[in-house]
Amino acid sequence: MEKYEDLKIRCPRLGGEVTFAYCLQERGDLPCQSVITCWQAYFPVETYLKEKLTPEKWDRCFNQPPKDKISTIFEIVEAAKKRKKG
Repeated sequence: MEKYEDLKIRCPRLGGEVTFAYCLQERGDLPCQSVITCWQAYFPVETYLKEKLTPEKWDRCFNQPPKDKISTIFEIVEAAKKRKKG
């Protein structure tokens, strides 16, 4: 399997360029809920994720109702703070 983590696209949520690696850990231990929509035109992202995620993580990521925008913004800020410290 190719190395996809270094690929970059413009994130519709953040408004800037991000790597696929960022999308994989955007919610800490879970990928962004939009990762399949954003990356499906570039490579078989759903297949890739099904190989990488446990069934439990898949369910937590893609089978939950979406959060409101304010909660999402706070999660993104907290994740960015954690990455900056680390």
